[in-house]
Amino acid sequence: MKAANGSNDSRSIGLLQQRFQREEFRACVRALLMTPLMGPAHEDFAGVRRQAEALREWFSREAGWILQVEREGARLYKRPGDLADPMRGLPGYDRRRYVLLCLACAVLERADPQITLRLLGERLLELAAEPALDFTFTLEAQHERRELVSVCRTLLGLGVLHRVAGDEETFVRAGGDQADALYDVQRRMLAGMLAAVRGPSTWTPEEAPVTLEARLRAMVDEHVADSEEGRRTALRHQLARRLLDDPVVYVETLDPEARAYFFNQRGAMAARLCDAAGLVAEQRAEGLALVDEAGLLTDVAMPAEGTDAHVTLLVAEHLAAGQRQRRKDGAYTTQAPVMREHDIADFLHEAKGKYGRYWRKSAREPGAERELAAIAIDRLEKLQLAVRKAGAVHPLPALARFALGEAEIRETRDAPAQATGSLFGPT
Repeated sequence: MKAANGSNDSRSIGLLQQRFQREEFRACVRALLMTPLMGPAHEDFAGVRRQAEALREWFSREAGWILQVEREGARLYKRPGDLADPMRGLPGYDRRRYVLLCLACAVLERADPQITLRLLGERLLELAAEPALDFTFTLEAQHERRELVSVCRTLLGLGVLHRVAGDEETFVRAGGDQADALYDVQRRMLAGMLAAVRGPSTWTPEEAPVTLEARLRAMVDEHVADSEEGRRTALRHQLARRLLDDPVVYVETLDPEARAYFFNQRGAMAARLCDAAGLVAEQRAEGLALVDEAGLLTDVAMPAEGTDAHVTLLVAEHLAAGQRQRRKDGAYTTQAPVMREHDIADFLHEAKGKYGRYWRKSAREPGAERELAAIAIDRLEKLQLAVRKAGAVHPLPALARFALGEAEIRETRDAPAQATGSLFGPT
């Protein structure tokens, strides 16, 4: 009896260990997807170090992404499956601020282990003065000092800088010699900022691509073996990257070769990715989405708290209601009337009377509905629920999940048997 009990206890402990390993691996996959540049202070970093070998193998096999894990931090070199997607990027960043971010990183690359905010700004000014940049920046105006501080706060959030002393806001307001901040420079994290296959400084002026699109493609261009297997692997990686990184992958956005592979393999791909990342596959005729039911694996949550999120949800329901009009024969159609941005502003003006008491004060001001409409459309575009063209807002199929009422399933002739029904009917 003792031997039997001991054997049962060992099996139970073994099962618990296996369960812990699976749960920790899944938590690490999710953490790296959201925080690809991860410092040692991150709550999941210890688990990433323990699971490093399994994580490297999984990301390499499924998405072709390289993972580096060291004592100073971890870097998942995520490269997007769609370089033309304009919805990516750091919140609040435009082209000018990205230039400042790149210049700041160039200064830090040459800096001592510690640097002050003022010294960072002065050296950045020297680089910005290069005639080839055609870029104007000074630290004289408060709004320019705030731009520099915004870049520093981005670097603080990414773990590239660590504040030792001082206050950035004082620097913005005063700008005097006594208003400053002191930072430690985390070189390992700085080295992982650029997720490129080839660094932009490796081209000679004669060889450098001319257009921005050509430069982006050249920086992330990866070798593909000239074989059938090599091309299939490249397609699988491209699709997996989009499934892990994008809200939804629509069939119509794929070229014929990728579409054929997608129809044949999406079930198996979705199963593998969902099992490792704790996602749920929603597979329909129009495409496929890997949904996080916890709502954590997203940069733009919906639904969420706050005025902007509430307004976005109202606009989504309004657009979805128009998207799912009934034809005379009783079947649903996805051909909705084109809605202009001013139509959405008018809708929010009417909604303000009913919901305005829940919104922030500035959103209740006369004329605020135009700004709210622009915010809502921008969020819907980032979630790939709508697209804006020439002032008109066109709903995309996945918006149907926000329509009020019950979903109706319909058969499709052109898609595989498992891919039936209008994409993401309401929940």
